[in-house]
Amino acid sequence: MIAIAAPIRGDPSVTDLVTRARTGEHQAWDALVERYSPLVWSICRRHRLDRADAKDVGQTVWLHLVEQLDKIRDPAALPGWLATTTRNECTRALRKAHKLQAAGHAQDVEDIADQQGAVAEDELLLAECHVALLEALADLPPRNQQLIDLLIADPPVSYAEISVKLGIPIGSIGPTRRRCLDKLRSHPAIAALINAEAGRAEAEGHEPSGRAVRMISKKSMHARVA
Repeated sequence: MIAIAAPIRGDPSVTDLVTRARTGEHQAWDALVERYSPLVWSICRRHRLDRADAKDVGQTVWLHLVEQLDKIRDPAALPGWLATTTRNECTRALRKAHKLQAAGHAQDVEDIADQQGAVAEDELLLAECHVALLEALADLPPRNQQLIDLLIADPPVSYAEISVKLGIPIGSIGPTRRRCLDKLRSHPAIAALINAEAGRAEAEGHEPSGRAVRMISKKSMHARVA
């Protein structure tokens, strides 16, 4: 059996998706990949892999999950499994490509792994923020989802274009955006994540760091509506 790190926030929907994916349901598998691909990519970026190597690592991680899906003991802890597996694959990629030569000296692969392990909690929190944000976005009215999608489009879409596409006055775009963000921050999924972080901080005897709030605020204007 595979040992997996405990999840930052219990999410029954993750268990449901894993259970359905085990039966061969493609929609459930696609949902898992969509939810946790940002976690895999963020770890690859922390290891400073180039795009090609990061893509190879991502494909390997998802292949491992296909092979090991039936052996995962606690489906709710899937983000931890993905984080650990991705870090291991990044280390292998760095070793294979001999990319540790920098500034005239070599840095040991294990040192890199230790440094990345120190940010494991941030990586898991990022994944949980992504899931919570998608859940909150899905509960917005379709028209508001379209507005957020256009506001975070790359390349950027001007307010004039948004006004034409959605048939709304330019002057109402800013206020509507603010109301949408307020609704996202007060959504139960996001509130639960923020409360969980505060609870952990209290249990450890220190002040909440506010990382969840900062990540969600940042991602709410950079993560596309699913």
